[in-house]
Amino acid sequence: MRSKTRIERDSLGELEVPAEALWGAQTQRAVLNFPVSGLAMPAGFLRALAAIKSAAATANAELGLLDAAMAEAIAAAAGEVIAGQHANQFPVDVFQTGSGTSSNMNMNEVLATLASARLGRPVSANDHINMAQSSNDAVPSAIQIAAAQALREALLPALKLLRKTLGKRAAGLDGVAKTGRTHLMDAMPLTFGQELGTWEAQLGLARERIEQESERLRFLPLSGTAIGTGINADPAFGKRACRALQKLTGIKFRPAENLFVGIAGQDAALALSAQLNGLAAILMKIANDLRWMNSGPLAGLGEVELPALQPGSSIMPGKVNPVIPEAVAMVCAQVMGQHVTISIAAQSGNFQLNVMLPLVAHALLQSIELLSNAMRLLADKAIAGFRVRTDRIEQALARNPILVTALNPLIGYAKGAEIAKRAYVEGRPLLEVAMEVTGGSAEQLAPLLDPLQLTRGGLGSGGVGAGG
Repeated sequence: MRSKTRIERDSLGELEVPAEALWGAQTQRAVLNFPVSGLAMPAGFLRALAAIKSAAATANAELGLLDAAMAEAIAAAAGEVIAGQHANQFPVDVFQTGSGTSSNMNMNEVLATLASARLGRPVSANDHINMAQSSNDAVPSAIQIAAAQALREALLPALKLLRKTLGKRAAGLDGVAKTGRTHLMDAMPLTFGQELGTWEAQLGLARERIEQESERLRFLPLSGTAIGTGINADPAFGKRACRALQKLTGIKFRPAENLFVGIAGQDAALALSAQLNGLAAILMKIANDLRWMNSGPLAGLGEVELPALQPGSSIMPGKVNPVIPEAVAMVCAQVMGQHVTISIAAQSGNFQLNVMLPLVAHALLQSIELLSNAMRLLADKAIAGFRVRTDRIEQALARNPILVTALNPLIGYAKGAEIAKRAYVEGRPLLEVAMEVTGGSAEQLAPLLDPLQLTRGGLGSGGVGAGG
């Protein structure tokens, strides 16, 4: 049985559209033209684009270019989309026309249908909903608005949670010394607090860089219309529309000083993506450190025991794997790949228009979403609940020949190397070999080789075998 349709018209002619669809002919052409991925544009992008339509209607009414009743109907229709209604009315694929014109017209047509029904008279998708706009300035503006909202509502709170969780665990484990590692080989000791505190500090610096880039998102190319000259837009439209957007979002948006920039390029999105890529690198380092620390439980490092969340093997009973760090590492790999995508997309346009805008929107917003979710998982399901295996840690520390480094100022590097090698080859405690080589007593040497004391740095004291 054939689905019911209706006839819609655009500048290319007539087209059948599903009878129940809120969209019109231009959206339907895009649905037919781009059956590429099945991926619709991100929900955050669509909400931001609807906010632009609402703000534009408000600004145009204030300027006397749109009657108040129609502006209210458009704003009300946009409000429904912002609230998450009509999500199934935006079927256009991510891989579409590079300016995002198909998605812009999809929004225009849906809002025109809703506003017409509310108003009781026709509202034009092009003449009324799209007044003082072009896809070329509305779509990049929507990308920046959506990214700014996603940072504020998801990524920065998740980053704050992860840092807080790390800070709490670091404070609680500051008195527990463990073997440090460089090149994956035993090195001087540090405390768990210092190790986790390093992760927390790295994330703090990443937050500062992301917040700096988020400020650039507030300057929109909206009102530049087709190429940046502002054709068909009242000179006061940009400021008024941004003022209305601030009321809708709580973010202080402003027209960009140079409206050509945000239309011709995607510099702000690329700069933010670079910082997300940097955050992904930090998170992958943390995830992989946790995997190493959790390795075992018998043949690996076995320093910590992550929460057991699910069986780890379909064939090996009792096996439990570090599933959260693995998931986080995969998220980071995806984000790093998407930074390459955005880098290519940001330079993809000739002259006055970037033509990979939908791809930028998809990749950037997905990276923010993935990182936000991954950080919450890492905080709640891995960092907060891991158990420190102090028995394994103390065994490794007692046999760590690198602790002899603390004696270098007293006995010299060469004699220290001799002690370290003998302790390792003979499988004996370092203190025991050091006593034999230097002639020092346990009372003299033990404090100098105390792992916890060594985590505080500084020079050792005493006169054991000086000179060597």
